[in-house]
Amino acid sequence: MRGIAPIAVTGVMALVAYLSFWPVPIAPVSWDAPVAPGYIGVHAPNNRLAGLQSIALGGEEGPEHVALARDGKLYASMASGAILRMNPDGTAQELFANTGGRVLGFDFDTAGNLIAADAMRGVLAIAPDRTIVVLVGTANGGAVNYPNSLIVAGNGKIYFTDSSTRFAPSVWGGTFEASMLDIVEQSATGRVIEYDPALGKARVVAKGLSFANGIALSQDEQTLFVNETGRYRVWKIAVTADDLDVARNSSQASVLFDNLPGYPDNLMRGLDGKIWLGFAKPRNAIIDFMGDKPFLREMVLRFPRVLWPMPEAYGHVMAFTEDGKVVADWQDASGAYPETTAVTETGNRYYVQSLHARNLGWLAKETSRMP
Repeated sequence: MRGIAPIAVTGVMALVAYLSFWPVPIAPVSWDAPVAPGYIGVHAPNNRLAGLQSIALGGEEGPEHVALARDGKLYASMASGAILRMNPDGTAQELFANTGGRVLGFDFDTAGNLIAADAMRGVLAIAPDRTIVVLVGTANGGAVNYPNSLIVAGNGKIYFTDSSTRFAPSVWGGTFEASMLDIVEQSATGRVIEYDPALGKARVVAKGLSFANGIALSQDEQTLFVNETGRYRVWKIAVTADDLDVARNSSQASVLFDNLPGYPDNLMRGLDGKIWLGFAKPRNAIIDFMGDKPFLREMVLRFPRVLWPMPEAYGHVMAFTEDGKVVADWQDASGAYPETTAVTETGNRYYVQSLHARNLGWLAKETSRMP
């Protein structure tokens, strides 16, 4: 027994040393996470998102972005790098292109080119003949690290989010791994960038966002709506802003929604002036508790991943107007359809986007469904 005690003490000391000092890739920044509001008010629990119908995707996974193009076809980007094209009912599926990366958001320009934010490769232009051109490339620590969401303005300028200048998906094992590291670190290096194809030049519109994510334009194209996933917010930012740090008070940037009940992901223009927002996950009390405790966040990363505090599965999307009025809120507490990142609204259907689903969920339009 006498020999066991020193071994046990040595083991405990080694464990403490490991949990305290083993190198981790983050340098966590303290921040005061607001107390989660829960599902109350306009976000009161409901089952309006339950009972999704589905479109099989031929073995593909993760319809993260879905859009109906002018050719009448539905386009959807997959985890494999594939962009599928199909009829709105899911028939006649074909591979439109495979970027070899991971397209998280895309839009179409006036020439019919599909402009994609590829987290691995950069901002791409995919012509109707499927030729792929890199407009803005990715580089670890360089100009663009983590292209995420994208919108093309009527004047041809491209606005996209660069989620993190710290963690590139191509370096850190994929989009989920890189996003997790960035949000846990809270260094707020996310940016909004404007790219002008006519000039071949990019500029930073705004910076200082904790994982900049979904992006949408106002109807007059003078304002950008931007999701700040890591701090549960939606911003309104003037397109004329130039290298604006959102942490500093400015008339060119304001918070439209604060302290949301989940992690806001994509933004999609709907019909009748609506903008759809999806929540990839609900809030997690342990993660919020560790906000002002950087040392705890470092320690957690030293645990096996199975022990990390992870938000539960919970389906949730909402729609709002440009002045911040919530006009729809749909939920599914079962989380059967994983990571509901946004809604693509057409004349007769709502398609629900997802990071990891193996099918494309949809709902038929019914007047009784709103709000």
